[in-house]
Formats: sequence, structure tokens, C-alpha cells
Amino acid sequence: MAEKRNIFLIGPMGAGKSTIGRQLANELHLEFFDSDAEIERRTGADIAWVFDVEGEAGFRVREEKVIFDLTEKQGIVLATGGGSILSKETRNRLSARGFVVYLETTIEKQVARTARDKRRPLLQTGEPQEVLENLAEARNPLYEEIADLTVKTDNQSAKVVSREIIDKLGF
Repeated sequence: MAEKRNIFLIGPMGAGKSTIGRQLANELHLEFFDSDAEIERRTGADIAWVFDVEGEAGFRVREEKVIFDLTEKQGIVLATGGGSILSKETRNRLSARGFVVYLETTIEKQVARTARDKRRPLLQTGEPQEVLENLAEARNPLYEEIADLTVKTDNQSAKVVSREIIDKLGF
């Protein structure tokens, strides 16, 4: 691969961004980053703690900075947090610096995939199905706005989704 290109994965929690991102990076021999993991690394605390102490607004400021820094790199696969696209600056940055792949999934799959995960602060604020429906209503148009490619992840393995992304992007 003569020129190094970035792949940025966006989508709701439970869409498989981290799992598919690792698979993609492995297959393409690129470096993998997860914006949430990078925030945890930099703060020395988990996402739930950052939410508790700084609130969602404080978390989003950290997230925007981390994504800005990571998108400066070349030849990476980045799994972003589900709400990262709420920032216009982040949406513009992702669009300008790489291929944006929207990993789409149903609310039902999200509920099933996140049911036992206590590390998702937004799901602790109410009934998961209702919370996810409200998030989808607000965020899905933003995912669609910046996506270069949309891939459904519901009934496919990370390997199959990864292969589809590689084929469609021509890597």
C-alpha cells in the first residue's frame, strides 16, 4: 500500500466498532486505536468515572481532543465512541482525514450486546431500550451525514464485516 490511509469506524454502542476495528487493523496491517480506551489511558480512569466526575460535557471535551490527536496519525483504524459525532468539529475532522465507515445495527442487537456491560454510563440513566432509541433518533442522521460507507453488522461476524469493508473501500 503506497499511501497510508485511515479508516474511522462510527456507529452506536454495541455495533461492534472495537471488535471489527481490531480485525480490520490486523488484516490491513494497520495500527488500531479505540478513542474510549485512549481516554482511559490518558486519564488513568474508566469512562464511567470520567462521566461521574466531569459529566457528559467534560467527557465530550476529552473525546474531541483524543480524536483530534489520533486523526493526525496515518495508516490507522480508529473505533470512535458512539457519541463522538455529536461534535461538528469531530465530524469534520473524521471526514477530512480518512474513510468513515458507519457500522449500523438494530436497537434489538444493541440491547442484546450491551445487556451485561456496566461500563456504559448512558445505559445507566434509564431503560436501555428507550435510551438506545432516543440516542438513535438523535445520532443516526449524524452517522449517515459523514459516512463514506455504511455496513450492517447485525448477523455477521467481525471477519465478514471486515472483509466487506476492505472490498468496498478497495484496500
